This record gives sequence, C-alpha cells and structure tokens, in this order.
Amino acid sequence: MTFPMPNLTPALPEIFVLVMVSLILVIDLFLSAKNRFITYALTQITLLGAAWITVSTHGSAPQYTFSNMFVDDAMSDVLKLMSYIAVSVVLVYSRSYISLRGMFRGEFFALVLFAMLGMMVMISANHFLVLYMGLELLSLSLYAMVALQRDSAISTEAAMKYFVLGALASGLLLYGMSMLYGATGSLNINQVATVIQNTTGNHVVLTFGLVFIVAGLAFKLGVVPFHMWIPDVYQGAPTAVTLFIGSAPKIAAFAFVTRLLVDGLQGLVHDWQGMLVIMAFLSMAIGNITAIAQTNIKRMLAYSTISHMGFMLLGFLSGSLNGYSSSMFYVLVYVLMSLGGFGMVMLMSRKGFEAENLDDFKGLNQRSPWYAFMMLLLMFSMAGIPPTVGFYAKLSVLQAALQAGFIWLVVAAVLFSVIGAFYYLRIIKLMYFDSPVDETPIRPEGDMAMLMSTNGLAVLALGILPQPLMALCAYAIQRSLL
Repeated sequence: MTFPMPNLTPALPEIFVLVMVSLILVIDLFLSAKNRFITYALTQITLLGAAWITVSTHGSAPQYTFSNMFVDDAMSDVLKLMSYIAVSVVLVYSRSYISLRGMFRGEFFALVLFAMLGMMVMISANHFLVLYMGLELLSLSLYAMVALQRDSAISTEAAMKYFVLGALASGLLLYGMSMLYGATGSLNINQVATVIQNTTGNHVVLTFGLVFIVAGLAFKLGVVPFHMWIPDVYQGAPTAVTLFIGSAPKIAAFAFVTRLLVDGLQGLVHDWQGMLVIMAFLSMAIGNITAIAQTNIKRMLAYSTISHMGFMLLGFLSGSLNGYSSSMFYVLVYVLMSLGGFGMVMLMSRKGFEAENLDDFKGLNQRSPWYAFMMLLLMFSMAGIPPTVGFYAKLSVLQAALQAGFIWLVVAAVLFSVIGAFYYLRIIKLMYFDSPVDETPIRPEGDMAMLMSTNGLAVLALGILPQPLMALCAYAIQRSLL
C-alpha cells in the first residue's frame, strides 16, 4: 500500500520552526549561563526565518495539503507575519526582565517557540482536529510558562487555575466538535460548511454542538462569562509571560474563531450571532466597569482585555466580509497596544521590584518625559481617543455592527467606551499631575528603548494613516473567505 507524498510547501514555516526549536533545545544543553544569549539569538533567527519562508511561499490562491486538513491562504500568511513580529517584540522587551529573575533559560525560549508553533497550526487549520491540536500545543506551553517561576506561590496558583479551567474549556470544545461530526459526518471544515449549507444535517444536534463550541471559543478569547481566569493569570504570571499571553495568542484566537464560525459554521450564523451579542455586551460592560476598581495595573489591563475582546466580537456580528476584516484590524491594533502597555510595566520594573501598582506610575513625567509620552499615547489608543489608532479600530467594528442593524449594541458599546476612558485617563493623571514615589531613573537597554519608542509612535502613526493596515486586513479576508 502506497501513500501519496503531501505537498509540504504550505507547511514549510511550521516545519522550519519545529526543526529549529528541536535544535535550540539540544544546543542549549551545552551552553553555560554567560553564553545563553546564543539561545536568544537563535530564537530571533527562527522567527526571522519563518517570516521569510511565509513571505516567499505566499500565493494568490489558497493552497491545501495533508488531505485538505491544512491551508495556506492570504489570511494565514498575514496573521502569521503579525504573530512573528509580536513574539519577536515580546522577546526583546522580556530579555532584561527574565535575566534579572533567573528565567533566562533555554526552556523559556523553547516554550515560546512551541506556543508560536501552536498558533501557526491554529491559523492554518482546515480541520477540527488540526485546530484542536494547535490549540493544545499553545495552551500546554502557556500553562508551563505561567508556572516557570517555581518558587513563586502566586505563579503556581495562577498556572493551576489556568490549567484546570483550560482543560474544562477544551472538553467543551471537543464535545461540541463531536456533536458536529455526528450531525455532518465530517471533521473537515469545508465539508461541514457544505453539509450545513445544504441543510442535510440534524439542526438540533448542530445547534447543541454550536453552543459547546462557542463556550470553548469564549474561554480562549477571554470573554464573559468565561473570563475569570484572565485577571488571576495576568497578575500571577511573571510580567514577561503576561506580555506574551496578552499579545500574540489573541491573533491565533481570532483565526480560531474565523475558521470555526465563519469558514465552517457560516450556515448557522443566526444561531451564533445571538450568543455573540450577549457575550460582546457583557464583556464590554463587566470589563470596563470592573477595571475601574483595580489598583494593580496587570489586573486593570486584564479587565481591559476582556472589554477589548467584546469590541472585537462586534465585527463578527455583522456576518459580512467587511465586519470580519474590521475584527482582524481590531485584534492587530489591540496586540500592538498590549505589547506597549505591558512593555512599559516591564520597563519600569527592576531587580527586586515589580511596577505592578498604579501608584508606581506616579510622577513618571518627572522621571522620564519621553516614556511618559509613550504611555500617554498607548492609554489614549486603548481608550479609543483620536488621533491614535485605537479610535479607528473601535470605529471600524462599530460601523460593521451598525450596518448589521445592532443599533442598541453600538450605543451601549459607545457608553461603555466612555466609562472605560476613566481608568486609562487615570494613569495619565498619575504620570503628569502626581509627585513620584520612586525617583529611580529609567534606563532601558538600547534595543528595548528603540523598540518601545517605535511601539508608541506606531500607535500614533497608524492613527494618522490607518488605511494601509485596513487595506491589508481587507485583502487577507477577501482572498481567504470566499
């Protein structure tokens, strides 16, 4: 019996990352602590190589391989490139932080690359089991990263909560997939979509399966009512890990939702629309209102994440290509803002001191006017204040929801956005109008200083000229979701 050799070209970036992470694990065994920067450099080279392969193998039409279980299309290429950039920035921001806390070890970089590989598989999956495999590879890596500081009780507790709740969400997702398989007779996303469109599946079983799938998706996105892990994990994890969890995996989560709900279950759009409306409304409400009461900036940004994911869902509600591209634009902008926000927390932390409380930002303008200005731009963008890019991100998803007829939800979203502006502007007030508690000067390493400045200015530049990124998102969606 002969097996046909699959076309490996669409999966070359994944193969390259897997080979490199295996190589890095072996090389790291022979490196002393002072030569550990080689592991860091190899990790960055891996991301650069994966980006080059992704660009060089890009085609105008989607390419399928592994019996149509894996797809390489415009959306997957754009999301992968953005993921590489996000992970590379995370590593630059984290290097000094993890060095001071004894985490500058090979396992940290290996886990980052394994999580990256899981994200890549999720982004290109065209089959329920491949989606699940990518999700579990990402999730297991994140559980281990949260618990990487073994001597920290709060990190261990956060990892346990994340693991238990994550396992429950995975179970819900698997059960939902099994019900879809029972109703359609296939696990291939395209075939499931065809059966649903032809209305040959059992609608009751499909709807039950959909409920479990949406519940699993809601956990991975961190939207209400499956959101309670986010504040505890964000606060309990080392800030470098929080930065990672709060950035690149959101891109993979967007791809996960798109592949499942848009590619596979578009025929049930009226069923999942109702569920997303409730989750979007509650996420914006609870996220923004609860964030006001927080004194820990990591918890505040965690509730901010919940509200932002609620906004991101507004684009999916439209059921149109324009809405999906606006959600994609929103999630990419959110990742850019999240990188800057948590990057500033790490910038102000030092050995033996975590800049986790809001009071730590008091008088930042007197200590460093430039970084206070960068934080101001990031907070303006998160609040959705022009001329930063966060304004256009919120405007695009609100327009999509408005075109779909959800007028009351758009009005509610604007009101919650105004409420949410309070806790972002509070940080600006602390930086510019309060006296500093700590006079220690802020002196980041050269690459981090340059990248943090670029990060903050990019929020402003994309706010002044958002069209290129919007056009890229529209191109990716139109070429991929036919």
